[in-house]
Amino acid sequence: MKHVRVLVAEDNQDHRFLTMRALRDVDGVSVEVDGVRNGEEALAYVMRQGEYKDKALPHVIFLDLRMPKVNGLEVLQRLKSHPELSCIPVVVLTSSDRTEDIDEAYRLGGNSYVTKPVAQDLRQGLRNVADYWTNRAALPRCE
Repeated sequence: MKHVRVLVAEDNQDHRFLTMRALRDVDGVSVEVDGVRNGEEALAYVMRQGEYKDKALPHVIFLDLRMPKVNGLEVLQRLKSHPELSCIPVVVLTSSDRTEDIDEAYRLGGNSYVTKPVAQDLRQGLRNVADYWTNRAALPRCE
């Protein structure tokens, strides 16, 4: 069975919970998922600093744009400019559908930009995104 490690960087506790649940519920793949609350924690996680020093690198990152401390675009820019981390696919999963955010996320090296579905479709939309990135997409090994 395929094993995928995922980091979810999302400041909204409900959205983080639903995203992590959708990832864990993907059929046919073993998903190990961790969540962080802000961009500062996301960077500490992938840099293996502090409480995250023993964590393995994720195979894919789900990243919100509007987060405290360090916003998602800054996290994306720092990840993609780091030689050892730039290979990790980053899925921007955000409520923003602003053209400027979409363009900037791709310019900075984002691998996918998904606008969070509206409330009634959120669960199914997250399942679809989770299934694609954990079960269908071929992911690099960045270790």
